[in-house]
Amino acid sequence: MANAKVDWADLGFAYQPISKRYVANYKDGKWGSGTLTDDPTVRINECAGILQYCQEVFEGLKAYKTKDGRIVAFRPDMNAERMYDSAKRLEMPPVPKDMFLEAVDQVVAANKDWIPPFESGGALYLRPYLFASGPVIGVKPSGEYQFRLFGTPVGSYFKNGIKPITLCVSDFDRAAPHGTGHIKAGLNYAMSLHAYMTAHSNGFDENMFLDPATRTYVEETGGANFLFVTEEHKIVTPKSDSILPSITRRSLMHIAESLGYETEQRPVRLREVGDFAEAGLCGTAAVICPVGKVVDHGKEICLPSGMEKMGPVLTKLYETLRGIQLGTIEAPEGWIREIK
Repeated sequence: MANAKVDWADLGFAYQPISKRYVANYKDGKWGSGTLTDDPTVRINECAGILQYCQEVFEGLKAYKTKDGRIVAFRPDMNAERMYDSAKRLEMPPVPKDMFLEAVDQVVAANKDWIPPFESGGALYLRPYLFASGPVIGVKPSGEYQFRLFGTPVGSYFKNGIKPITLCVSDFDRAAPHGTGHIKAGLNYAMSLHAYMTAHSNGFDENMFLDPATRTYVEETGGANFLFVTEEHKIVTPKSDSILPSITRRSLMHIAESLGYETEQRPVRLREVGDFAEAGLCGTAAVICPVGKVVDHGKEICLPSGMEKMGPVLTKLYETLRGIQLGTIEAPEGWIREIK
């Protein structure tokens, strides 16, 4: 494979096709063998289930070059398990965990030249996804599916420094009680786009979605979970059946406990947000993005950590997780998958 021609210093978070991607097909009740292909184009029937009834689930994870030159992926087994659960909820044949991990290994190994160097702070972002490829006109699950995994090099999320963001309390609901908010399906993200664009047009960085039943409890944003820190340095994260079970959030809570912080997952009322010392969003892209202010229909809720920098507790969690991902801090057993 020829060396990738990439300006590592100018990487953003945008798609650029790389050399190889993984493809496997499900037909006649079973999965066929997966293979690598040079072709980035997906070819499907005009009546494919993904186009008609949005049967699709996906994941997002990263592969890194460590300081000592190894290539690693962060907790891909967790992504495999979550995608398995998401597929079952949408009546799709789950991708076997072994196939998922095989896809990660093969794509990363075949695209080593596309992984940003350690010094850049970047990563190879991996996007596994499963969709209904067979034709279906009646409202029912498709009979054929395709699983694909591609990668794209991305830069450091905080290339220009870590700055807290401002959220608005959304008038829209991200999910419904007993609905699909807890799975990683494209339809959930499509449903949040209008709310996201509305927030941006009003000068906000993101939304704070409330629980759809009572609209009094904090849920999440369109693509990240919340972390709150009390004045006593307890880490609190919202609990709800309609929140996506973030792998980053679960990892950060584990790290917090290992560092001696008390943690709690519980319903968080909107009215208590201003009582916390720090707040942040967590997810694959940023790890932690600090929140400095929440605006509830004109009422400003200002976090004591301010609008200049991330608070000290979240900074400690951020630096620890980034150190684990990049190999400068020893990882808990099973968190890092080395790829040769």
